[in-house]
Amino acid sequence: MKKILLSTAFIASAATATYAGSAGEPVVEPVVVEPVAVAPMLGGDWTGFYGGLSLGQAWVDADDDLDDSEMVYGVHGGYDYDFGRFVLGGELDYQTGEDLNLGGEDIDDIVRLKMRAGYDLDRTLVYGVLGAAQLNTDNFDDTGWVAGIGAEYLVTDNVSLGAEYLYHQFDDFDDTNLDIDADTLSLRANFRF
Repeated sequence: MKKILLSTAFIASAATATYAGSAGEPVVEPVVVEPVAVAPMLGGDWTGFYGGLSLGQAWVDADDDLDDSEMVYGVHGGYDYDFGRFVLGGELDYQTGEDLNLGGEDIDDIVRLKMRAGYDLDRTLVYGVLGAAQLNTDNFDDTGWVAGIGAEYLVTDNVSLGAEYLYHQFDDFDDTNLDIDADTLSLRANFRF
């Protein structure tokens, strides 16, 4: 029995020493860090000149009793500068339509000079517009103001597609005592260079 007790005490003390650690320094395994792959950024750079085409619908109203709506189409060109997340630019555009008429007066075209200011969401640009517009009819023409919103998406580095809504106001149009409001909603395609 004495041998069993001595054997048990010896095993217990050996086990305790094993769990407590040894007198030598612990061995530290090196940690291997795998590099993390970073996805390429697909951001767009909106800086540069552009030109394009537009196709849309125009609604014209004069003093709430003369109104018409027709399809319009046109061309535009401009320049944008990308400051990082903020984009500022200017644009000149021309739109015309067929059979757009106010009380027997045919509307020939509209020319706009606009400032664009927007937010760069990488491949998408959301912007606001403010500027001057000239409405030309068969016998009259006058200048008013235009404001609106739009968005563009870079399909490739050089091609963008978008949409733009514009509101126009012409007070006392060419001294005729007519106040004219016009809305346009256009789809746009741009080539950037």
